[in-house]
Amino acid sequence: MNFLLLKRIYAPLMLIGWNAAALTLVMRGGPGIALLPLLLGAVACSFLAERWIPYEPRWNQAHGDRWRDTAHALVNEGLSLMGVLAIPLLAALRPWPSIWPTDWPLALQWLLALLVADAGITLTHWASHRLPWLWRFHAVHHSVERLYGFNGLMKHPVHLAIETAAGTAPLLLLGMPQQVAALLAFSVALQLLLQHANVDMRIGALRHLLALAPVHRFHHLKWVGTGDVNFGLFTTLWDRLLGSAHDEPGRRFRPGDFGIGTAPDYPKSYLAQLLAPWR
Repeated sequence: MNFLLLKRIYAPLMLIGWNAAALTLVMRGGPGIALLPLLLGAVACSFLAERWIPYEPRWNQAHGDRWRDTAHALVNEGLSLMGVLAIPLLAALRPWPSIWPTDWPLALQWLLALLVADAGITLTHWASHRLPWLWRFHAVHHSVERLYGFNGLMKHPVHLAIETAAGTAPLLLLGMPQQVAALLAFSVALQLLLQHANVDMRIGALRHLLALAPVHRFHHLKWVGTGDVNFGLFTTLWDRLLGSAHDEPGRRFRPGDFGIGTAPDYPKSYLAQLLAPWR
């Protein structure tokens, strides 16, 4: 197998392939819950790629964190699913009629939702590194010392709820349909997978536009101030506007680069991490 070719096509193939599959499924009338098997397929592809073309082979070795990260992923994806299922109820509570562009093709509606959510989630992420009370919850995500696919879903539920609200509240006020919300939730999970994957993906000029792993790894550097860059979820647009975009294409990251430098003994178990912000 030509692994260099695989490294170059991996990110575009994952982004286009899985999002296109999700769009096709929903356009054919499939329920939002049917996107879960697709997400599991994307996770499986990510884990296989981490074995075939790893960025850092040592990050494929569990650090006693697999069950903890799996718990984070299951709880947080469960909360996201509950949020999508609550869309009809939230729509009924909206005191004005929907102004969502339902006459647009579904792909354009999905793209609109993605761009709006990117703004809200990125700005909340940026604020989480500046407001101490937000950082206490966001620190759970930064406590990881190796980057692999599940790290993207390792978030404190409180911080997840705040980020989700910031990204979706404007969309809900506009009347975003449930099927678009389901597609957005799928794309967010896929993007988080790609941002944190231990895959030696070569993205070329896409690093100037998309917030994928080669760019996002700078954000997880453990030294104070150094990691306060590249907050974007989907794009690098807001980082460029905020002046927080940073890139060194030739930089290599090693074990020991990630974590929280000022808290080397941050709790490692799932329950301890849920309690940590309150202490």
